[in-house]
Amino acid sequence: MQITDFSLLFPTGHDMSHTPHISPETIEQLELDLLFQLKNSSLEEFFTTSPEVIAYRQDVFADMESCPEIAETLTKVVPVLYDIEELRKLASSATSQGSNTESYLFSLTEIELYTSCMSILHKGLSPCRDRVKSAAFRALIERVIELTESDYYKDLNEKLNALTQRVRDIKSVTVGVNLDAQLRPVYAGVLSINSKPFRSGEVIDKILRLNFKSDEYTCIAQLSPFIKGQSENQQYATTHAFYAAINDVFKGSVHSWRKLVSEYVLDNTDFLLGLLPEVEFVVKSSRIIAALRKRGIKLCHPDVRPVEEQALTFHELANPVVALRIDDEIVTNDLDFDDNAGIYILTGPNRGGKSVITCALGQAVAFCMLGLPVPAESAVISPCDGIFAHFPTGSEDTIDKGRLGEECARLEEIFDSATKYSLVLLDESLSSTGSYEAAYIASEVLTGFAVLGCHVLFSTHLHELAAQVDRINEESAARGGIKVDNLVAGIADGKRSFRILRQSPDGKSYAHDIAEKYNLSLSQIMEKLGGKIENKT
Repeated sequence: MQITDFSLLFPTGHDMSHTPHISPETIEQLELDLLFQLKNSSLEEFFTTSPEVIAYRQDVFADMESCPEIAETLTKVVPVLYDIEELRKLASSATSQGSNTESYLFSLTEIELYTSCMSILHKGLSPCRDRVKSAAFRALIERVIELTESDYYKDLNEKLNALTQRVRDIKSVTVGVNLDAQLRPVYAGVLSINSKPFRSGEVIDKILRLNFKSDEYTCIAQLSPFIKGQSENQQYATTHAFYAAINDVFKGSVHSWRKLVSEYVLDNTDFLLGLLPEVEFVVKSSRIIAALRKRGIKLCHPDVRPVEEQALTFHELANPVVALRIDDEIVTNDLDFDDNAGIYILTGPNRGGKSVITCALGQAVAFCMLGLPVPAESAVISPCDGIFAHFPTGSEDTIDKGRLGEECARLEEIFDSATKYSLVLLDESLSSTGSYEAAYIASEVLTGFAVLGCHVLFSTHLHELAAQVDRINEESAARGGIKVDNLVAGIADGKRSFRILRQSPDGKSYAHDIAEKYNLSLSQIMEKLGGKIENKT
């Protein structure tokens, strides 16, 4: 039985048209690349907008949580698959150089690795047979058990053991050389292939072995130095001659058996190699889930709604990247995109949690679209057809009007690709210009997104922008758009609470916080000038 037409992440016959637009740049800005650290694939390959696919994966991750042996088993399989990949490269090189014997040996090793892989899967997964509930693991376990317990598989192992034992036992060859009347070699050939290595006939070696007898495995005279001191061409010629001789000995048995195996085993090996990116993804994801649970973060399977509903609500949402990075208490927040707010302007003090909640929103939606549980107590999510992030880069995070064109160009690219079913995350956008120009451009941008009808969270230091909500809503309503509302990063008793509140700013300026961000508050300046002032006096 072949293990084909199977996926850990997609149900049979899934529709590939449900692939959203989430660029590597957005993945990087949301720090998802650091969270997953995939080596064999790109995270954007696994996003989906299909509720059916999301439900399929939710069952997969639920099984991995309830049966930790699954993740342990898949983790053990990954290095074996890496070895098969590397072996394939070596075998391809050997074949291109015409080395049939080396190619045969590589094939035997690949089959050994394949049977080892299947044994790992059988030993680790079969005990979970009656506990798994997902269609993916039920199918995989049944196929692994059926295959490894079949008569063909047992026969395969017996033949493999016999042949590999025969090959591994080769320790030396006996070479016969015919000489002419002048004692010059005229013909040479392999007389036998031996399971014992030859021994040196030198006296010192006999003394060390305490065995002075000579037999058919003791050299009576050494030929010219073998390999050592030879040129590359001489080495190749010598090695090729021995490979050719061994190839003639094994040609019949290995060649016929290899053909039989290639029709069955190598197809399954190809399948397992093709499954490697999915295996890596689910293993890494299960580790993230386990780490978040250990950290005390609440996780839930969201209520997944159709894309067209544009549902987006979270209760006690947490930022998973921050949660795994710091030891402090994690503050959770509620977010509700409803009929009165499809777009939010988030203002508040610097380092008050604006960027954290902005990233958390994108990360939670991404988790949902990957099929993972979401870091919240509860959530209702419609998958979006794209996530677009406009965060400051190192060069933009300055008060430098020369960067304005670059920021605006990136915003224009979002308008080129986004639809009403997209999620747009703006964090301190337009910070590279003055507040008047920035507030004006930002209000135009938000009005455009409101008319488009997509969900937007814009965290900003532009408190002037928050005061323009009514005007933006009037412009949007006149064009049939959605509503904009305010969020505020709260302060309690003069301290940042990191709570995000749905209310209008109180009009207080956070200029002091901005000054502190750039080390330009009066207290910071006086500290810097302390020594100079003392010297002056």
